[in-house]
Amino acid sequence: MTRRRPGYQYGPYVDGPDPLAPPFDLRAAMDEIGRDVMEGSSPRTALQELLRRGADNRRGLDELTREIWQRRSRLQRENRLDGTLQEVRELLQRALDAERDSLGRQDSDDARFREMQLDALPSDTGGAVRELAEYDWQSPDAREAYEEIRDLLGREMLDQRFQGMKQAMENATPQDVERIREMLDALNDLLANHAAGQDTTEQFRQFMEQHGDFFPEDPQTTEELIDTLAQRAAAAQRMLNSMTAEQRAELMELSQQAFGDPRLAQAMAQLDAQLQGLRPGEDWDGQGRFRGDNPMGMGEATRAMEELGQLDALAEQLSQSYPGARLEDIDLESLGRHLGDEARVDARALADLERELQRQGLFERAADGSLQLSPKALRRLGESALREVVDRIGARRGERDTHRSGAAGEATGATRPWAFGDTEAWNVPRTLLNAQLRRAGGDPRSLDVTDVEIVETEQKTRACVALCVDTSWSMVQDGRWVPMKRTALALHQLISTRFRGDDLKLITFGRHARSVELGELVGLDGAYEQGTNLHHALLLAGQHLRRNPDAQPVVLVVTDGEPTAHLEPGGHAAFDYPTSPETLRATIAEVDRLTGLRAAFTFFVLGDDPRLAAFLDGVAKRCGGRVVAPTLDGLGAEVVADYLRTRR
Repeated sequence: MTRRRPGYQYGPYVDGPDPLAPPFDLRAAMDEIGRDVMEGSSPRTALQELLRRGADNRRGLDELTREIWQRRSRLQRENRLDGTLQEVRELLQRALDAERDSLGRQDSDDARFREMQLDALPSDTGGAVRELAEYDWQSPDAREAYEEIRDLLGREMLDQRFQGMKQAMENATPQDVERIREMLDALNDLLANHAAGQDTTEQFRQFMEQHGDFFPEDPQTTEELIDTLAQRAAAAQRMLNSMTAEQRAELMELSQQAFGDPRLAQAMAQLDAQLQGLRPGEDWDGQGRFRGDNPMGMGEATRAMEELGQLDALAEQLSQSYPGARLEDIDLESLGRHLGDEARVDARALADLERELQRQGLFERAADGSLQLSPKALRRLGESALREVVDRIGARRGERDTHRSGAAGEATGATRPWAFGDTEAWNVPRTLLNAQLRRAGGDPRSLDVTDVEIVETEQKTRACVALCVDTSWSMVQDGRWVPMKRTALALHQLISTRFRGDDLKLITFGRHARSVELGELVGLDGAYEQGTNLHHALLLAGQHLRRNPDAQPVVLVVTDGEPTAHLEPGGHAAFDYPTSPETLRATIAEVDRLTGLRAAFTFFVLGDDPRLAAFLDGVAKRCGGRVVAPTLDGLGAEVVADYLRTRR
């Protein structure tokens, strides 16, 4: 006998959210945050924007909020609240038609008198139902329709407050009604004692033993019971608030006829009053505008109001606009119930992303209390920027640049973790020790890429690099702000990881120049400032080069405008446009001083200003430097490639 092998079919996961879907890409998330920060957003704002946008084909907070408001709008647009009133009117009309038909077939004074009674009924439905409470119906069909009104009102009132009661009370007997009234009386006693501060633990236990079948939610304490009932009672009150004054009065009048026992309505009114006193924080005054064609009964309308309240709460949680807001505040069960499991999974992924970003230590508090990117986050952004630069250089040259720090030098005895692109030899003892320590911690893998350490070699030469970047307003205005920052990130990452003996100084220059740290440059806001003070920037570059007399001096200048400012002896920045002879003389004099230090110059010209091109061409000839005119996308690759060329 041949056993058939089971067949397997592979395809997309369709039964809800894919349990194997990858989480958010942390590196991609950091790239997005870094891009926003470099464009001028604070780290906190950048993180919030990422969470609002979403990533990796997962919905963000804005999309989830939009779906919440769409569902809310659809609920109000398609339904209306007077379903019970409409059904009562139809039943009343059916009872009156059947009774008049029966009386019309009778030839007696009593029949005519009864017809007069029916003609004199109040015009409003509630008053008519009340007047007919003592009427002796002649038609069995009419009596049945009228009794159905009372049963309907009772079932709808109970359905407003107790889950599943409408179906449970179909064909209710007088004994069923009496049991409900007893439950309401016991419930009111329980709540009254609780409000008075009495210990109701034993009373609650006895109440649930006798009447627990009315509460499928299975509350465990009096407080939980109150919470459940108050939410529903507040929704019922909001439903009444949403009706017209005439509809509200009519419904209140009809409620007295529920099951033909006014004591039931009185007990319900007492219950509502107690719940409002115990839970004043619930929304008892809200209302909604329903304008659709689908009539809802009292119970259904109350659930609709309850759903509106839940949707409003979700919208507030998703907005994250209140003090101390966290994504953990989002009620994932409620979100999944209203928008589906995919929404719940997306919201959980957002919360996991926020938590992981904080756990990884990618943000830290500055001295003024503001949130800023940590050195670890800056390294990650630098890795991303450098990776893009290396890919662009490789694509341009058809090869990967494999020159690494100290590749031709002697081993220093130190090691460092392997990074992508490293070509140095492995330090085998350190690598195996790392693997053994990791396995001792419970990781079963024999070897992982994170275990690898490589041998560091000494550098034969070291460089002293001054990267001078233009921060005048034109850089912001013409979209050159972020490429400039990513260039600085890439160069900083390359030097700090591959050429750690080199000394990099970042210098910004607008009306004035100043030395900045990487984090300060990344978070630098664009400001309207006239002036391109290359003279001041070269002064600071010279100070940096003179502090490293044994290093190869390198000056890299990124600018989109000719010099329009220079520094006076007293420290005042003199601005002139067009460029004044004084500014030109001061700038050229500083270029000559740096040339005397044997500095290698490269000028990166952004834009197509012919005056700037002519000026820098002349300066380059004077100092033996180079002029490069990169595209914005290629700026980082050109700067890094020039730095590597200069070192070689």
